[in-house]
Amino acid sequence: MENIDWKSLPFGYYPTDYNVRCYNKNGQWGALEISSSEYISIHMAATALHYGQEAFEGLKAYRGKDGKVRLFRWTDNASRMRTSADGIMMAKVPDEVFFAAIDKAVRMNVRFIPPYGTGSSLYIRPVLFGSGPQVGVKPAKEYMFVVFVSPVGPYFKEGFNPVSVELVHDYDRAAPLGTGHIKVGGNYAASLRPADRAHADGYSSVLFLDAKEKKYIDEAGPANFFGIKNGTYITPKSNTILPSITNKSIEIIATDLGLKVERRPVPMTELESFDEVGACGTAAIISPIKKIVDRETKKVYQYGETAGPYSTKIYKTLKGIQEGEIEDIHGWTTILEGI
Repeated sequence: MENIDWKSLPFGYYPTDYNVRCYNKNGQWGALEISSSEYISIHMAATALHYGQEAFEGLKAYRGKDGKVRLFRWTDNASRMRTSADGIMMAKVPDEVFFAAIDKAVRMNVRFIPPYGTGSSLYIRPVLFGSGPQVGVKPAKEYMFVVFVSPVGPYFKEGFNPVSVELVHDYDRAAPLGTGHIKVGGNYAASLRPADRAHADGYSSVLFLDAKEKKYIDEAGPANFFGIKNGTYITPKSNTILPSITNKSIEIIATDLGLKVERRPVPMTELESFDEVGACGTAAIISPIKKIVDRETKKVYQYGETAGPYSTKIYKTLKGIQEGEIEDIHGWTTILEGI
């Protein structure tokens, strides 16, 4: 076992022993390659560098209460990466290559899987990018797929404790008919400056509005937004929002818990009517929100200093499934045998 303070891990990059790589040339994926180098040799004219042909995913491996290692809904990550690849004209990674790479990466770095009960997990980052050279805006002819892993703690340092969020009007995360619905680097590059400003203002994250009308809730920085009121779990529906696998899971759990579920446009004016609000995603799982402050109007939406009862129950249920404490009745987890 590694000499790591597992309970104090931040969410960030932590060096591990190996990563896994695979190349697509002439329309075919080659054999997996294992590397101990943290660096990649890339052509200076690679389309990833010039035209943003890059997509990534994020998922986790959990050491369960029973000692077994579980992946959570990896097929959804593989499918979403293919959607991203299709959106910016990259070679698609089939399920068998995707799983073989993440399975190999986890097994070869097994000593970095945090123990059960520490609140940490092994984050898995698949990356796909155009490695072939082009001068002129066109897709690459060669692609590289890389998977590396890193032990991580909670995305927000507050963990499951409620955070404060800044709502902004003067930045757009993604264009209405752009790439907001796929997981590509440009969306995150567009969010860096408003997120940095929000942190400087004392907030944990930023909440974006729709780019077209500035009337509807879009994304909560690196995660999906949700609100709960009147026995209903409500989350925004928009072509600019990334379909969160965590959010899709929460919708099903919410239904199991007796809540109604609505995925629909959520006007900014509705913020004041919610009993509970939060952000959800692979990195954060659920991060309850105690306060949203509109940077432009200075209006403050308060939701309480502690996580609400439904958010707490959903969080514990989802985490329990991921760590083998609660029966996985939906078939979401994959046990990696023998590690």
